[in-house]
Amino acid sequence: MANLFKIAARNLLRYKRRTILTLGLIVIGVVFVAVFVGVTDSFKSMMIGQITDSYIGHLQIHRKGYLAAIDTLPLNMNLRSKAYGKIETILNDIPGVEAHSPRIKLGGMFSNFTETTSIRLNGVDPEKETRTSPLLMSRVIDGEKDVAKGKILVPELLARGMKVKVGDPAVVIATNKDGSVNGKQFVVGGILEGVTGPGGRDGYVHIEDAADLLRMDEMEISEIALRIRDFGRLPAVFKDIGERLSQEKNPAGQPMFEVHTWETLSPFYNIARMIDLMTVFIKIMLVAIVLVSIMNVMIMAVYERVREIGTIAAMGTPPRRIMSLFLVEGFLMGAIGAVLGIILSMGIAFALNLSKITFDFGRQTGLPLTARLNPGELLVVAGIVIVVAVAASLQPSMKAARMDPIQALGHV
Repeated sequence: MANLFKIAARNLLRYKRRTILTLGLIVIGVVFVAVFVGVTDSFKSMMIGQITDSYIGHLQIHRKGYLAAIDTLPLNMNLRSKAYGKIETILNDIPGVEAHSPRIKLGGMFSNFTETTSIRLNGVDPEKETRTSPLLMSRVIDGEKDVAKGKILVPELLARGMKVKVGDPAVVIATNKDGSVNGKQFVVGGILEGVTGPGGRDGYVHIEDAADLLRMDEMEISEIALRIRDFGRLPAVFKDIGERLSQEKNPAGQPMFEVHTWETLSPFYNIARMIDLMTVFIKIMLVAIVLVSIMNVMIMAVYERVREIGTIAAMGTPPRRIMSLFLVEGFLMGAIGAVLGIILSMGIAFALNLSKITFDFGRQTGLPLTARLNPGELLVVAGIVIVVAVAASLQPSMKAARMDPIQALGHV
């Protein structure tokens, strides 16, 4: 086997210009794919972090059937104190859960005593919500970065339309689950910057103010948002929580609770899927580049070395060994191109991260453009290149192995 590699390497060096040009194409393809995947993966991770850490959380738990009717924010499907206590006990027993925050979600009317408009509100415990959604308070563009009792955080779109400012008095009117109407006066404590998704239009009040507004005799929770210690273990934690919650049944023997990941709850998941799809197409382009380059080189090598192939065949070299010789040449081209491409990709990614290039995304400014190269992804790219290189060499190598020695020796 060692001799095969030596002969294959010597044959590649015999045609230096062609070999260098082919390696150059492979390296460019690998660099393009690796850097593109690294940048898009970094961008996707950043956006997922912005969304999950700003208002959604990594996971959410609701009463069974609540999510299907979430557009109407049904108060009759809230979790009662006893049910919330069961869930809290389960969550405290799961090491993968870093924090959880109970929320009361409600719809109401917001009035500045001059105009009135609809509003969606989240009643939250400030301390628990900050641990679960650590970027929530960074969205406050004016006012206090806190959800204090008696105050309300108003979404920017509503504040601009209603012309309300920090410190202005306001009244929120809501209908509780019994159908009675109640109002509560607040002071605008802050203005919230909008984010992608429906949660970007929500306001925030203290959870006790929300319960008071809805005249709850006992605290009832609409949803529980969760933050996971290791985001990479989200599927495992999701499965663990789902299995534990499924053991809690209602009198009819049906599951009482349902748990959902951010993917189900955010429209950005579709954008993330599109980014993944783009990555697949880029990898297909890499396959095409390598396939065409290697096949072209190997076909030319076979035609240029017909008499040489006839000579070694006439000397008794078995067809399988002749075929192996050309396959090893293709393997070397793919392996060398993949290694050089990955090394160059790492250098470009390092330079890009040091350059501190920033970009704007919507209302977010100064976001860093980084390339995060995943070792596993680099191995996949290298594997694709090598496999395709060998596959591209297969047809030319079979052609060489099947040559008739007499005809090959007479070839001009």
